[in-house]
Amino acid sequence: MRSLGRRSFACVISYSSLCLSIDTLTTHGDKLNLATAPSRPREQRAADFAARLRDRSGIGVLGFPLSAFTEDGSGVDLDGFRAHLRRHLDSGVGGLFVCCGTGEFPSLDEDEYRAFIRTAVDEVHGTVPVIAGAGYGWALARRFAAIAEDEGADAILLMPHYLISAPQAGLIAQVEKITEQTDLPVVLYQRGQVAYTTETLQRLAEIPTVIGLKDGGSDFVELQRMTLDADPGFLFFNGALTAEIQYRAYAAVGISPYSSAVNSCVPEVAGAFFAATRTGDEVLIDTLLREFYSPLVALRDRVPGYAVSLIKSTARMRGERVGPVRAPLAAPTREDLVELERIMRHGLDLVGGRFDDQ
Repeated sequence: MRSLGRRSFACVISYSSLCLSIDTLTTHGDKLNLATAPSRPREQRAADFAARLRDRSGIGVLGFPLSAFTEDGSGVDLDGFRAHLRRHLDSGVGGLFVCCGTGEFPSLDEDEYRAFIRTAVDEVHGTVPVIAGAGYGWALARRFAAIAEDEGADAILLMPHYLISAPQAGLIAQVEKITEQTDLPVVLYQRGQVAYTTETLQRLAEIPTVIGLKDGGSDFVELQRMTLDADPGFLFFNGALTAEIQYRAYAAVGISPYSSAVNSCVPEVAGAFFAATRTGDEVLIDTLLREFYSPLVALRDRVPGYAVSLIKSTARMRGERVGPVRAPLAAPTREDLVELERIMRHGLDLVGGRFDDQ
């Protein structure tokens, strides 16, 4: 059986060492916009982007921006979204995953999705990777992937399909159906009804554009098998809810990069935690886990959907124009908002931030 993604070039090509004709690329400042280089082979392009994303995930947290809506939730607020993106960029994110779980992908129609992706690509202007969420069954997922490619996203985060459970053969077919219709690199996301086996991931990693796996299932035995079998160029990300709380557990099986929803509302705390993981400041890691992340997770677990609702509510309390969550998510209760503000203020105090300084 072939090992995961036996594409040896993925571990030897570096983004900065490419010898390519400038005529084949569009540049944004000093960054290459891989999404607008259709003349390059898909496999080469995917490997280049994987190397870039690997490098960027060691520089800053992987941010998952909120999608900004009008106050009644019926429309999108692109100016508010731009301001929210700028706060992510100012915090030093390694990359932005737009219109994903924190961005309420399931509540967006295609026009809204297109507007958010276009705005993100324009605002980021090539300074960090833009990865767009796509999901549902393969027919709809291909439509969203096509929009993301048209609007200049760098890659796709392929989120779990809708509602039903499926056998491993069906999960493989789902990915094949989607990847055959887009040239964008693809990061798989397993969570809920999508749980790949190591053998399935081996199959999927042979698809030239599949570059990595974001995990939200926290099955550490299976994850250890996957990371041990993986080609060195294949990427893994800790994508658990409030991922920081499980940072050490994922790192123990070889998965250090993680996504941070917290960066969407208190980037000061998210940035301090990330810096502590890079410098090995175990005292600060312990303090933030015990006094900030653990209480936040306890509050999050009271109500389904709070993983997003609490983040958006905090951003709104700090003055961001991101609007409410859309149904079926629900806003936190008045009592929970009081507790949320207390937790957030204390977290900011721990890292020398101020709740009202956003």
